Amino acid sequence: METAKREAIAAYLGMWNDFVHAATTSDWQSPTLGRHATGTALSTLSRGLYADHYNGLVSKGSPTHNTEVSSVDSESAPSKVIVGDCSDSTAALKYRADTGQPANDGPGGRRRINATVQRQTDGTWRVTDFGVQAVGTC
Repeated sequence: METAKREAIAAYLGMWNDFVHAATTSDWQSPTLGRHATGTALSTLSRGLYADHYNGLVSKGSPTHNTEVSSVDSESAPSKVIVGDCSDSTAALKYRADTGQPANDGPGGRRRINATVQRQTDGTWRVTDFGVQAVGTC
C-alpha cells in the first residue's frame, strides 16, 4: 500500500509538472500531458490550455504543492488513491502572450485540490479526475 501511495503522489505531481511546462506556451496538444493524466483529468488540462491559447494567454511560474493521501481503496491490492493537496498558485500567474503583461486573472493563492489517481492496465498510475477549489480553501 505504501508503494501505491508514493506512486499516486508521484503521478499527481508529475501531472502538474507536465501542465506547468505546457502552460508556458499554452500547448493544449502537448504529448506530455498524457504521461500522468488520462480521462477527465487529461480533458480538463487540455481544455484549459486551449482556452488560454485561444485567448492569447500563457502562464509563468509554478505552483507549490502540499500533498497527502486521503484514502486508498484496498490495502491488499490498491487500484485507486485519493490525493489531497493544498496548492499555492501565488507564483504561477497568467500573462498576455503578445505583450507579456499580466492577464489580471486575479491573484493566486492557496487552494484545495482533490484528485483521483488510478492504476492503469499497464501498471502505471495516472490522475483520472481532479477538482480545484477557490483561493483560500486551505
